[in-house]
Amino acid sequence: MKQVVQSLRSGETQVLDVPTPRIKARQLVIASHRTLISSGTERMLIKFGQSNLVNKALSQPARVRQVLEKAQTDGVLPTIEAVFAKLDDPLPLGYCNAGVVLEVGAGVTGFSVGDRVASNGYHAEIVVVPQNLCAHIPNDVDNDTASFTVLASVALQGIRLASPTLGEAVVVIGLGLVGLLTVQMLVANGCRVLGVDLHPQRLELAHQFGAQTVNVGRETDPVAAALAFSEGQGVDAVLVTASSKSDDLIHQAAQMSRKRGRIILVGDVGLSLSRADFYAKELSFQVSCSYGPGRYDDQYEQQGHDYPLGFVRWTEQRNFQAVLQLMAARRLDVSSLITHRIPLEQAQEAYHHLSATPSALGILLTYNDKPKAIQRTISLPTARFATRSDQAVVGVIGAGNFATRVLLPALRKTDARLKIIASSTGTSASIAGRRIGFEQASSDYQQLLNDPEINTLFILTQHNTHARLVSEALQAGKHVFVEKPLAISRNELDQVGTAIAQAPDRQLMVGFNRRFAPHAIRLRELLVGRTQPCTLIYTVNAGYIAPDHWTQDPKVGGGRIIGEACHFIDLLLFLVDSPIVGVEARMIGATSAQSTREDKMTILLDFADGSSGAVHYLSNGSKSYPKERLEVFSEQRVALLDNFNVLRGYSWPGLRTQRLFKQDKGHQSEVSAFIQRINQGGEWLIPWNELRDVTLATFAAVERAAAPSRAIDQ
Repeated sequence: MKQVVQSLRSGETQVLDVPTPRIKARQLVIASHRTLISSGTERMLIKFGQSNLVNKALSQPARVRQVLEKAQTDGVLPTIEAVFAKLDDPLPLGYCNAGVVLEVGAGVTGFSVGDRVASNGYHAEIVVVPQNLCAHIPNDVDNDTASFTVLASVALQGIRLASPTLGEAVVVIGLGLVGLLTVQMLVANGCRVLGVDLHPQRLELAHQFGAQTVNVGRETDPVAAALAFSEGQGVDAVLVTASSKSDDLIHQAAQMSRKRGRIILVGDVGLSLSRADFYAKELSFQVSCSYGPGRYDDQYEQQGHDYPLGFVRWTEQRNFQAVLQLMAARRLDVSSLITHRIPLEQAQEAYHHLSATPSALGILLTYNDKPKAIQRTISLPTARFATRSDQAVVGVIGAGNFATRVLLPALRKTDARLKIIASSTGTSASIAGRRIGFEQASSDYQQLLNDPEINTLFILTQHNTHARLVSEALQAGKHVFVEKPLAISRNELDQVGTAIAQAPDRQLMVGFNRRFAPHAIRLRELLVGRTQPCTLIYTVNAGYIAPDHWTQDPKVGGGRIIGEACHFIDLLLFLVDSPIVGVEARMIGATSAQSTREDKMTILLDFADGSSGAVHYLSNGSKSYPKERLEVFSEQRVALLDNFNVLRGYSWPGLRTQRLFKQDKGHQSEVSAFIQRINQGGEWLIPWNELRDVTLATFAAVERAAAPSRAIDQ
């Protein structure tokens, strides 16, 4: 199928062939009939992509600070590589879709195959959308009109926050698509409306919809006009639907408001607020969040858990439904807002109009209404085909940020045959597959399991899928590389153990890359000849991650100790080269939520040879401090590994300061070694007992840390 994507580096818009997305529970597969280009959001993305690096940086000061912090800790070259990798990831465009349901996922209620629905699906021939982001299109609403549903819901949410009542005077600043839709709904609500803009065509449309207008392009003072409009009292509410870097719009909104007036920001403008503007009048200011309650709530959007109507009257989906009802009642007219209808295949022309045609407003992408074929695996034009019959033939499941930035480029440098890459959406797999040189892209991972040519699978998905996919891959006779963690529960670990026992001739590798780093290998060599136990202190400045991030969810990410601290436990085990025989752990805070305490933990490890290790995994440190620092104390000597860049010895014969040209955490070496082992055979790179013990140690750490501490006098 075809889908529109945009390069953040160049601003170029492309129509790519991508696999049809794979349906999941509580989702709908929809064949698109119309999609609307959001003139505000998508114009902003195109403008950002077309700007040079300096202007990109100037427009994203917060991102620049993150880049500088990363450069300070990780080095300039890795930072530059990460920035360009991010810019090279094309972005799927669009969020205003009208189409017909092709499939319904498990757990879906209220929708059937053949239903016409509006959704926030991309500009693509077929989209997969959660049920709570879809709404039925009434029979007397055509597809052109229905494609405005989501954008109109953005306007409606701003209106709901303003809470206008019959007869109130309301100003709308910015008469783009959202602004003009806002004007119509305010008029339908019985409000007196004043529209402010500088485009005569848009001002005329607002006038036709029942608003008075102010043309600021003629140097008319909008504040004076609003005060006159409100008979000198000040307006009751101002909705700012414009896009501008200027702080003047909010200043003007405050000046034209009455005492205790309401200002709602729906657009994107400068926000250097003046206290004086708001203090004397006790003005209210609120930023509207997209389509309404439920937005960015994973439980609502992805899991399908609705908010009770008695407690949350208007959600995203209910806003969609309200907009469609207005359209059916002919209270919301969008036909006069449509300026272009362009076939999907000519999307580049559509985006040219968006940037170059001042009169362009509502640009619709049209789709062939013939039945769509669901094709979940496609061939790629950039394939790197096999050169030898004994090469590892690789399939990859997962094409997220870490996979595309780190592991897939490392895989490309090996001599493996890259057969199929899969992701649930199919789009990310198609984009990554083209860049790396895969033969095919898919949205169906079962295709990889069933392919007899593929003998090796890389599993690079979310943590809660690892154990299941490893077991399925081993049962299918594949060698497996899985990113950490191997499992997030004891039951999952047992499941993997059973699968290993049933496939004794298959290789299993977990992505514990740090033991393959050159400095780690050198440090282990230095420790081989010791005659006494050693002490290791590993400080990990892990960085803050919000409690609602998926990695913090015990059921999805396993939490940060199971999900990431396994790396550091594995490295200590590798260096000591002796089994772990004891685990203790403590986390700070006595009253904080469990999910936010766990990422500030000290883990104490006892090894069979008497050595001890401490992993201080901390999320409450400064980003300007190095992320990882390992100190090894052994026989009156000290070795210091600083962020996998510098290795120093103190009174350690044969160990002088060793500094790398750039940070090396061992990713390339680990992937190359695994592919070589597949080609040549041999023992596992990391023995099963070590993979199991590291995983069990993370479980034990979480359990020990959760246990109450005993008082010192007990």
